[in-house]
Amino acid sequence: MEMQVVIGVDIGTTATKAVAFDAAGRAVAQASRAYPLIQAVPGMAELDPQAVLAAVQAAVAAVAAALPAGAIAALSFSAAMHSLLLLDQDFRPLTRVMTWADIRAAKQAAALKQRPDSAQLVARTGVPLHPMTPLAKLMYLQEAQPALMRRASYVGGLKSWLMAVFYGQWLADYSLANATGLFNLHTLDWDPAALQLAGVTASQLPPLVDTDTLLPALTPAAAKAMGVPPATPGIIGASDGTLANIGVAALAPGALALTIGTSGAVRTVIKTPQSAPGGKLFTYYLAPDRWVVGGPVNNGGIVLQWATKTLLGNTATVAEAIQLAQTAPAGAHGLVFLPYLGGERAPLWDAAARGSFVGLTRQHTKADMLRAVMEGILFNLKAVGALMQPMVGTRPTLHAAGGFAKSEAWRQMLADVFDCPVVVPQSVQSSALGAAVMGMKRLGWIPSLDAVSGMLTMTDRYQPGQDAAVYRALWPLWQQVSRALAGTYGEFAGFAATPGMV
Repeated sequence: MEMQVVIGVDIGTTATKAVAFDAAGRAVAQASRAYPLIQAVPGMAELDPQAVLAAVQAAVAAVAAALPAGAIAALSFSAAMHSLLLLDQDFRPLTRVMTWADIRAAKQAAALKQRPDSAQLVARTGVPLHPMTPLAKLMYLQEAQPALMRRASYVGGLKSWLMAVFYGQWLADYSLANATGLFNLHTLDWDPAALQLAGVTASQLPPLVDTDTLLPALTPAAAKAMGVPPATPGIIGASDGTLANIGVAALAPGALALTIGTSGAVRTVIKTPQSAPGGKLFTYYLAPDRWVVGGPVNNGGIVLQWATKTLLGNTATVAEAIQLAQTAPAGAHGLVFLPYLGGERAPLWDAAARGSFVGLTRQHTKADMLRAVMEGILFNLKAVGALMQPMVGTRPTLHAAGGFAKSEAWRQMLADVFDCPVVVPQSVQSSALGAAVMGMKRLGWIPSLDAVSGMLTMTDRYQPGQDAAVYRALWPLWQQVSRALAGTYGEFAGFAATPGMV
């Protein structure tokens, strides 16, 4: 029998990756195409939709060219959450894509938090109130560009527009819809009260479908651009964060998926939707009887990159910084670091959050500071994981992925800080694999999403070592410092914004 593959297409914030997986979950061909994040004014983080379209088509075409004729059984899609795009009556973009990283809706998100029904809104939608959400973004656009909002015939996310271009169908999957702040996770439909707040109607939004929905045929133009037969079906798929749990085989009770790239996230899968106290975690649909609960952080590897350049100079590498940090002991001689250099989503949900070293003395060295930075990034992720303790227990198994997972030092430190076992799956393309596995289930190749556990080899396993005792002692102090400074961030942000104060 000839080789058959499903191409997982992972549409990210700065690049699209297309990876062809065979029925055993082996990656047999892959390609990536990047596009710039447009940040022309403070708070802006947008994408050119045509640039993304071209990148997706080019990545798929590159993979298709590396495969034998007839090998592609389907395309299956993953996409970044919280994107927003306004379209005219012919589905042509009226705007660029506002990404999750766009925080110009900070005022609107703050106003939502002050509403007396804010807790009920979060409980219904499963999304913490933050500038990242399309709900807040639409409120911002209603104030900033009301004429543009009046021109918009349709409102949706990047993937919905791409499905309209590729398959001629204007749809949103439950998973990405769930991340908008406009979706009711109990009814699996748009939430009327949230739509009223956003100033849009259900008729402007895409019809909602399950994440394994099959789209039967590409448009002729899309098929030509991708270099695949028009009859190639598509599986609409889900969001990148939820699919990553499949891609690292973190689907069982008590399994935590942790990713650190530029940013980071901690997630677990539960059977029925639950919301965390205080609305500090998200709850997103993945598949029937599978909901992903967790929290995203802004401050992952990008913070260590900053520390590397600031402390060691522009020519230094992160690998050199990690090597130097290892010469300092666990706990960095009593120095702790709060990593909030880019505001923060979970666990604070405060766009004004600021980073800090606490406990600094003349005796501290660059090695201590770099060690504290690495520890601070992981303590912040531990704070997110602690919110999920009722769902995963006190000693979960961490399934680690992302760029940081390539570092032996990071992996061991992760096991020590979280004081639990860590496993690292062989595949680093977790969202693309998750999309492909969802496609394989829809095509009948596998009986369940759980089959992914037989596809992955766990390349490394780590147990807490001798440093774990130090981190158990340091953890309450880190939490105390974090709580003590949390009330000051708004004042710091206001001071920095005052003319003559920067």
